[in-house]
Amino acid sequence: DEEEDYMSDSFIKQDLRPGLPMVRRVKEAIQKEEKQKEANEKNRQKSIKEEEKERRDLVLKSALGNENKGFALLQKMGYKSGQALGKTGEGIVEPIPLNIKTGLSGLGHEELKKRKAEEKLENYRQKLHMKKQANEQAADQFRIRFKNKQEERKMEGDLRKSQRACQQLDMQKDIEVPKETWFWIEPEEEDKKDDEDKEDECTSSDLSVSEKLQILTAYLRKEHFYCIWCGTTYEDSEDLSSNCPGDSAADHD
Repeated sequence: DEEEDYMSDSFIKQDLRPGLPMVRRVKEAIQKEEKQKEANEKNRQKSIKEEEKERRDLVLKSALGNENKGFALLQKMGYKSGQALGKTGEGIVEPIPLNIKTGLSGLGHEELKKRKAEEKLENYRQKLHMKKQANEQAADQFRIRFKNKQEERKMEGDLRKSQRACQQLDMQKDIEVPKETWFWIEPEEEDKKDDEDKEDECTSSDLSVSEKLQILTAYLRKEHFYCIWCGTTYEDSEDLSSNCPGDSAADHD
């Protein structure tokens, strides 16, 4: 063969960019690999399940012919292809679909799983509902306790106010000893009496704050014509009954 002239057009037009031969080889290798995969896929022997599925899909997609005994009986009774079943033509047109079971679980397993999932969801909802009710009850109890605590503190303040008023009014009448030990403000710890007086205090402590307040306010009204809620000493019982709204904080509100 004659040697090609390096100044000829065929030689000059060649693509001599660096790395181009390597790119070509990579592309050729990829194309060769894809062709080999296609050949292997065509030559691969199908499994029994795949062949059964293909045959089943082919049969299900094809319409019933006269060779089908059931279809032949329907035609003898006047049925025509594409017509709905039933005397009035309100029945189904297409055959009932075939559901193929491919798993290894027994019949009814899916329904059992569904029922268990629904029961689990229902139990979860019930727990949430019970938890919500418990939180609401706890909140209500807290509000009640808080309200009772506030009322108790208010009554304790009213009781101390009544005790100071009772002590002052009793002393004005030269009464040196209160009718009940708790009618006056209790002395400091070091000024308290002996053990016998402490026993009396224990007995009086059996009364609640509201009971003490009720007894003490009644004593102030009867003995001194004084209303703790009005903060007023009246002239007599008639003046008290006619000008004082009542004998409790609620009446004065």
